Amino acid sequence: MTIEPPVPGEPRRPFGPRDPGDAWVVAPSGERYWGRFGAAGLLAYDPARGVLLQHRVAWSHHGDTWGLPGGARHEGESACDGALREAQEEAGVPDAAIRPRLLSILDLGYWTYTTLVGDVVTPFEPTISDPESRELAWVPADAVAARALHPGFADSWDRLRALLSVRPAVVVDVANVVGAVPDGWWRDRAAAATRLLGRMSGLVASGIPASALDLPEDVWFPEWTAVVEGEGRGAEEVSGIGMVRAAASGDDAIVAEAARIVAEGRVVTVVTSDRALATRATDAGADVRGARWLLDLF
Repeated sequence: MTIEPPVPGEPRRPFGPRDPGDAWVVAPSGERYWGRFGAAGLLAYDPARGVLLQHRVAWSHHGDTWGLPGGARHEGESACDGALREAQEEAGVPDAAIRPRLLSILDLGYWTYTTLVGDVVTPFEPTISDPESRELAWVPADAVAARALHPGFADSWDRLRALLSVRPAVVVDVANVVGAVPDGWWRDRAAAATRLLGRMSGLVASGIPASALDLPEDVWFPEWTAVVEGEGRGAEEVSGIGMVRAAASGDDAIVAEAARIVAEGRVVTVVTSDRALATRATDAGADVRGARWLLDLF
């Protein structure tokens, strides 16, 4: 690949049209940060192999250090999309190989850097696919700090590492949430459940504020499970949302699902305004939020 003649202090880029985001932002104090619309990187985590790190070439900004695949965001591009695109361009991360877990945002007011922590759901071998990488490697979490790390990544690593074991899940009592809005749901319970799942799919894509789950950092992508019962069992499947079609008691199915996930050592939130069910879910180790909590997220 042909490389542009280097501009002093600026990453080299291939010949061809630049994206408007490929530019420096200059801080009031004079420091420069790459990415007119901010930057984003991917912390891909595979429990069996560790964290995917990129050994940056010497001529890059903070060259010859180890960090995350990432770079400048495009105009109008979400941080999540930007991190995944950059990881694909720089490390050959395949489509759909990563499930987003959380976004950690460094906001300086005039520039942002967003780290997407994502779980590897389809194992892959990274490939050097642009000239900015000297080496790519899966590094066990315990060994990351021993590398010569990019300063920005070094500053955030301890905090992010502590979150690698946090995998939140939300279990939704669909019948209860649907019943909280008098929109005629009783005329077709399956259709009403499908409508709710469709609205929930937006949260699957965008994530929800950390404050909604009493978790640190900024945005989380919990695993969602919808429990449907009775006539609502005819609800349509929605991508990204697990479905439990309760054969008998929906409450029993919700408690069982919550207990199963809690047993995995995970943070579980059950969404229901049913007081008796809330007590049972709490006894199973889950946190409980009322139906309005979910509706206010839409």
